[in-house]
Parts: sequence; C-alpha cells; structure tokens
Amino acid sequence: MSDANHNHSSRRPRLGVLLSGSGRTLQNLFDCIEAGQLNACVAGVASDRADAFGLQRAMDHGIETRTLRDPSKIWSWIQELDCDLVLLCGYIRLLPIIPDFEGRVLNIHPSLLPDFGGKGMYGENVHAAVIESGVKESGCTVHLCNNHYDDGRMLMQARVPVLPGDTAQELGKRVFKAECAAYPAAINMRWRELTGSK
Repeated sequence: MSDANHNHSSRRPRLGVLLSGSGRTLQNLFDCIEAGQLNACVAGVASDRADAFGLQRAMDHGIETRTLRDPSKIWSWIQELDCDLVLLCGYIRLLPIIPDFEGRVLNIHPSLLPDFGGKGMYGENVHAAVIESGVKESGCTVHLCNNHYDDGRMLMQARVPVLPGDTAQELGKRVFKAECAAYPAAINMRWRELTGSK
C-alpha cells in the first residue's frame, strides 16, 4: 500500500471500490472525477455478485474488475492494486478491516446514523423504515468502517426532508442526490486528513 504520509499531498489517492448492485454510486464517483470535483482515481472494482451491473460500469471505464466474496482474497487484491482508500458503494456484506487499512475504508449509508443502520438496512429497506417511523428528516452519512455494520467515526452527514406522502422510492431519490455530493466531499476530506494537506 502507498504510504500517504511520505508522498506529495497533491498525489491522487488510488481507490478500491466494493459494490453489490447497480453501481450508481460508482458512476457518480466517475462523474465527479471527470468534473474535477474528486481528486482521485479508481484502481479497481470488485463485487460479491457476478451479475452486479456496477462491474459493467467499471469495465466501460477500462477499470479492472473482480467477483470476490472471501475477505482475504478481497484484501490481497486491494493490496496488489496499491490502493490508498477502500470505498463501499452499495456493498451489503460486512468487510472485516485489516490493520493496514484501519481508517482507510469508507462507507456511505442512506440515513442519518446511528438511526436506521445495521444488518439488512440498505436501499429501500432504510427509506421504508424512515417513513414508517414518522421522522421529518432523513439523509445520508459517510463514515469510516470498523468490524460492525454502519458503525465507525462519522465523517459527514447531509440532511433531506421527509415529505408528506413520500414513498420509499421518492425519499430514496432525494437521499441519493445528497449522497452524490457528500461522498466525494468526504473522500477528499479524509485524504487531506491522512496526508496532512490543506
């Protein structure tokens, strides 16, 4: 793994991305990199599902892909790619964090943690639970990962209103729009923390 502290702080971090589904979050990262809003490069994309459309999105961008479920194989691959950060982008398995990557694995969750997190709480499951609870506000949370679901130090939250008559799909669209801004911002922020750059 690259040692961030001994490299020039303007160096772009190499990102290893893990996903389980359509890859909307990955596509947003590609868009933000191309627009100059995210100073990073995607080194590789892996999924626990061979049919995840996110793998196709990666291949369309010329990015190396893998289908991997075994955490030890995931970590070997990430280290082979010389990744600086690992991003969970709709990855629904719990990834045990190895010591070398503590503080370097980020996740985005579609609620205001610590509320509506935990095993099985992803996608529309979260938005349906938020609506059913009657709360007036939801949003997203970017956090560092540890060995528990949706736990670890929060880096950033973005808030959106829950509107009367919202469906899980409608609320989900609003939250995803907030995610599209929050995740790249949090990645940039975390890389600055790790490298000591301004």
